[in-house]
Amino acid sequence: MNSDSRIPRQTYWLVTGVFSVMMLFTAYAQWSIPVVAQEISRLGFPAYHFRLELCIAKVLGVLALLLPVPSRLKEWAYAGFAIVLVSAVIAHLAMGDGPDKYLWPVGFGAALAFSYILFCKRAVGTYPA
Repeated sequence: MNSDSRIPRQTYWLVTGVFSVMMLFTAYAQWSIPVVAQEISRLGFPAYHFRLELCIAKVLGVLALLLPVPSRLKEWAYAGFAIVLVSAVIAHLAMGDGPDKYLWPVGFGAALAFSYILFCKRAVGTYPA
């Protein structure tokens, strides 16, 4: 295997790893940082139980993306993250927030989409694993 055939694989793991770190950090922040908890409440979401569910779901989703699990489980993790990020954008727009608030989940969504595209290419074998 030459170094050119490893580039797509390395790109997949780099993008997925960066996205996973971002999601783990947001899970930590939503659970541990009071200002972030207040922001979730300001957006109209229930404070305690919703944050707990969201943090657990993010950690489980990251594990599904990074560990060797069936492709179907990874697909569900991608879908779950997409729902969370779209919901965040909608919540910020509904509250009249500016781009400084809603562009973060848009950026995370772009990273998620790129990771998913590379995942699909790996799954169908359009480049060597």
